[in-house]
Amino acid sequence: MDALVATDTADTSNAVREYLTFAAAGQEYGIDILSVREIRGWTVETPLPNSPAAVRGIINLRGQVVPIYDLRIRLGAERSTPSAIHVVIVVEAASGFYGLLVDAVSDILSVADRELQPVPQTGMDADHAFLTALLARDDRMVSLLDLDLLVGAAASIGGEQKLIAA
Repeated sequence: MDALVATDTADTSNAVREYLTFAAAGQEYGIDILSVREIRGWTVETPLPNSPAAVRGIINLRGQVVPIYDLRIRLGAERSTPSAIHVVIVVEAASGFYGLLVDAVSDILSVADRELQPVPQTGMDADHAFLTALLARDDRMVSLLDLDLLVGAAASIGGEQKLIAA
């Protein structure tokens, strides 16, 4: 009996992924929906001494300590003043579990890989190069984020590198 050999000839440009979109500092961003563990209303955090400005503090999430990042600061904008419309998106990435404080959650988009456009070279330094792709659809421009690069293993504090445990 002859063995059948299967070859993968699928066109990867037709692959469809879902992204959770949200607003931060007047812009729209997206993350892979498979990374999202929970979306919750703003909870007052416990500050951590000597942490980077983007780390607002920690929360207790059902017995697990989760660091909360203020996405506005990480994106180079002013610190958030949380209100009833702010939410925390709890995500899991290679760097662990953490929460992202965002202005508001928008929706979930199904996106074919062929719709994604590369991020233009702008001379941005490595500490701010956490965009993976851009999605231009209708009147929207959504910047897709790499969660591991966003928080990274280290954050710069006054020129020195400090490890952030997630």
